[in-house]
Amino acid sequence: MPVSKELLEYQKVDGEMRKLEQEIAASEERKKYIQAKKFMEVARDKLDAQDKRAVEFRNLRDDLAKRVEDITHAIAEFSELDEMLEEGADVAFYKKNAQSLLEKLRSVNAEMNKLIAEAAAASEEYKKFKEQTIAMQKQYKEYSEKFKALRDSHAVEVKDITTRMAALAKKIDPKILEVYDTKRKERIFPIVVPLNGEFCVCGRDFPLAQQGALAGGNMVECENCHRLVYKA
Repeated sequence: MPVSKELLEYQKVDGEMRKLEQEIAASEERKKYIQAKKFMEVARDKLDAQDKRAVEFRNLRDDLAKRVEDITHAIAEFSELDEMLEEGADVAFYKKNAQSLLEKLRSVNAEMNKLIAEAAAASEEYKKFKEQTIAMQKQYKEYSEKFKALRDSHAVEVKDITTRMAALAKKIDPKILEVYDTKRKERIFPIVVPLNGEFCVCGRDFPLAQQGALAGGNMVECENCHRLVYKA
């Protein structure tokens, strides 16, 4: 691929665009906007998950309440124990049943206390996340407007750079531009660089055989940084 003054000028103008892009990307307006945007993208799913968890808590509560009701009914049967004993009922049998019911009641009570604690923690988490969501909604609205205003303030400059690049692009081999644009998307910059003695700007040395390929204004891709190297 041959290097040309138009390509070098194109990169120079593109450098202005890149500097502007970096300035906007590093702005507080964009940072706050992106932060709120990313939060809002996952907020709905997290709120839905918390709502689902609340339903699970209610179901567990209803299940425990039913178990307490069943145990209470079973315990109520012991109200006629004296009469059953007078009729010759087995005391050991009822004592064993009473002990079993007591253990069940203790178990259910422990589960209920644990559920209450978990539900309280989940409720507090939901409350905090809801407050955070409201705050982020406000931030999103505020900084999306500020970020748009920032971009709009550079619109004339962007248009001027874009126009100059388009004019230069017409004088450059489309295949070379395609390679350039691909490397630009890979965040390589500068893309076209002169050989510095026997080295690329990244520090990788160019053997003599490889340097020979640069004759006649040709560009060779550096095996290390993938920039397009030419001999000035």
